Amino acid sequence: MVRAVARIGPLCHAGLIPTFLVVSELGGYGRYWALILPSAVSVFNILVLRSFYSKTASELIDAARMDGAGEWAILWSVVLPTSRAVNAVITLFYAVGYWNTFFSVMLYMPTESQKWPLQYVLYQYVNLGMNMPGQVNSGYGVDGHAQTAPLSLRMAVVVLTLLPITLVFPFLQQHFAKGMLTGAIKG
Repeated sequence: MVRAVARIGPLCHAGLIPTFLVVSELGGYGRYWALILPSAVSVFNILVLRSFYSKTASELIDAARMDGAGEWAILWSVVLPTSRAVNAVITLFYAVGYWNTFFSVMLYMPTESQKWPLQYVLYQYVNLGMNMPGQVNSGYGVDGHAQTAPLSLRMAVVVLTLLPITLVFPFLQQHFAKGMLTGAIKG
């Protein structure tokens, strides 16, 4: 494992091909962790979090220290409750990012159809005209090609996959604007 990472180089400066080589050398080809770990750390999200935490009120932290709180107590009782907005934004970014991913599946699980997430099945169904799992082929058209589902059915499937994100967003919306503006205003 260490040999593969040392030979290819660190993942933080890697592109698409080196990342694929590292993941496949570590045994990730055809496994779920290959979809999650390569994109687990986002530089943009780190910058947003850093700018927020650097502006955390030092008076609150000093007051907690004077009350005798340790570092973990300060984290749990002062820093995390004041960072609800930025944590909601980062959670939403990761949730939408993982929900919409299908390119990683094309790289790491192209033949494992029983492990495909919903978005890749959707990509196969809507863009490539393949049948959904359990769908019976409706026959062949005049030109000899397999008939695909009508556009209305394909768009209905797309709308159904948008529902989870549209149901979660209103709960995070109150924090979203505040979390995105964190660090953008000087003062």
